[in-house]
Amino acid sequence: MSSELDPDRFAEAPEVMPPSYPPGKRGTDEDKAEIVDDVDEKPTRGSSVLSLVLEFFTVVAVALLISVILKTFVVQAFEIPSESMENTMIPGDRILVNKLADDEDSLERGDLIVFIDPGNWLGDLPEPERGPFQEKLQIIGQAIGVLPQNSGEHLVKRIIGLPGDHVACCNDVGQLMINGEPINETYIKEGVVPSVENFDVTVPSGHVWVMGDNRSNSQDSRYHQAVEGFGFVPITNIEGRAWLRILPFDRFGRFDDVSDIFAEVPDPQ
Repeated sequence: MSSELDPDRFAEAPEVMPPSYPPGKRGTDEDKAEIVDDVDEKPTRGSSVLSLVLEFFTVVAVALLISVILKTFVVQAFEIPSESMENTMIPGDRILVNKLADDEDSLERGDLIVFIDPGNWLGDLPEPERGPFQEKLQIIGQAIGVLPQNSGEHLVKRIIGLPGDHVACCNDVGQLMINGEPINETYIKEGVVPSVENFDVTVPSGHVWVMGDNRSNSQDSRYHQAVEGFGFVPITNIEGRAWLRILPFDRFGRFDDVSDIFAEVPDPQ
């Protein structure tokens, strides 16, 4: 008998082996169906890309929602448009406003506040020139809190008088007086006086008396009291307290706490 193997008696091995089953047991229809299901469940390239795209837009949508919530209820960015608060704030500064500090119990003398124009304080300011596309981007950016608010409806000043306070200017040495206590205002712009106009007011309930730090270039409560007979700002108009400058980077930081300047002011009678 020849020891050589006849190659014609043996078939070539298949490139893909059939599924194996336990010895003595052939695959049932259920086994075969399970294998087919496993193959079908493998993700394809197209489905992976779609999944990544959906995940990306989901993350963006959640981020925008959080931004809108923060802007609406917690914090909002504003841009300083004028010189009225120099040198505490200068034109072009971007600030963040704490919108939780907008009620009478949380406000203090010396606070920097952003408030809605209580009655044409700003006058008719010219709108910046923008194309249709830029205008839409500005609206969307402000709505979600990405761009700072500067719509011509808001002002930023410093609270000088709270409800019930008697605010007058000036004493014999040119100082502001609150409830009879002279105030050494170290925060006003260097070289300017507390006020060139004399005034003597009592702040009504639900209102505050505000002044700019650049007293020679600020149409604040003094001006509107003299011209219109009412220079007080309703507390309901207050958007919040300015607490952080975010731009430019070389001026980044929190605003100084000046509460000690008013520490000796007695409660209103």
